[in-house]
Amino acid sequence: MSDIHISDAVRYVGADDTTIDLFESQYPVPNGVSYNSYVILDEKIAVMDTVDRRATAQWLENLETVLDGRKPDYLVIQHLEPDHAGSIGLLAERYPEMVLVGNAKTFTMLPKFFPGDYAARSLTVKEGDTLSLGSHTLTFVTAPMVHWPEVMVSYESSEKILFSADAFGTFGALSVGEDWLCEARRYYINIVGKYGVQVQALLKKAAGLDIQTICPLHGPVLRGDLGFYLGKYDLWSRYEAEEDGVLVAYASIHGNTAQAAKRMAEILEAKGCAKVEVMDLCRVDQALAVEAAFRYGRMVAMSATYDGGLFPAMDHFMAHLRDKTYRSRRVALVENGSWAPSAAKHMRAYLEAMKEIAICETVHTIQGAVKDADLAAMERIADELLA
Repeated sequence: MSDIHISDAVRYVGADDTTIDLFESQYPVPNGVSYNSYVILDEKIAVMDTVDRRATAQWLENLETVLDGRKPDYLVIQHLEPDHAGSIGLLAERYPEMVLVGNAKTFTMLPKFFPGDYAARSLTVKEGDTLSLGSHTLTFVTAPMVHWPEVMVSYESSEKILFSADAFGTFGALSVGEDWLCEARRYYINIVGKYGVQVQALLKKAAGLDIQTICPLHGPVLRGDLGFYLGKYDLWSRYEAEEDGVLVAYASIHGNTAQAAKRMAEILEAKGCAKVEVMDLCRVDQALAVEAAFRYGRMVAMSATYDGGLFPAMDHFMAHLRDKTYRSRRVALVENGSWAPSAAKHMRAYLEAMKEIAICETVHTIQGAVKDADLAAMERIADELLA
């Protein structure tokens, strides 16, 4: 069990998964992920969520150690996604008198994952309902579409703890000690980022609570300057740029577009742009590229034409941006094509379907290798992008 101390009454019983390679079968997690679960020990005992089946054995061992012979009275189900709900059936079978606590949507969705009959042992709660455990009281706050429809969070008033479900989570096993900001940003943009409006609604509810500790379902328990974490979520969910910089994202077949991207970065830096990040979309984790696109206020998208359209890496990138609600940014386009170049047209089509994207008027076509005329055009693009 990770050495995480919350309080004498609120105990961490989660587990690290350092063998997983892809979170949700799409996001590389070289340092694994944690599945967080907590127990509140009082006159009544509440288990706060379970874990992925990949970690059930370790979680049960942790749970039984903390219970020390007692039995849980409640299982609070904040989120039914399998990485948190995967062990519900087993726990319910082991403790048949334990009551399952969730909202109406929870119990509508529960049979889709666990077909047993739980009606007689279910407690349905709604916004603002409370559950007294003794000296600890949970207040339930609904958070639909952060990032599933049944999600809720729970506030424990005596110790001022917010059990925040997937909000404020990160990639990375707790035993590794990932940098919170980098992995929280990558996690938020790719997992929750589509639902900025719903996150804003949850933040407004949270503003009315006196929170001293945040216990998410992935990543470290948060204490101290909670304004920093809340501020980042506020910024990200309003789709505002976090840094004044430029992402140069490119997809190159034989290296010519890659060379152009390098020269573009040099031009931007020469014009005073303090932060320029260059990413090879064919080789970088797409989640990192999407994160960087949201991080900066400007982007240059540079792609070779391929089969009359976009080179696949750029096509995937643009589709991810669309799906994660990329918006309120300034973007310049550069295409490459020895004949019938059309990459810029397809990139523009993606961007025009997004909200509040300002596309630079100057669009340049490179034909094969980079030439002096191309550099002059990229100078003009840089001026327009930075204006």
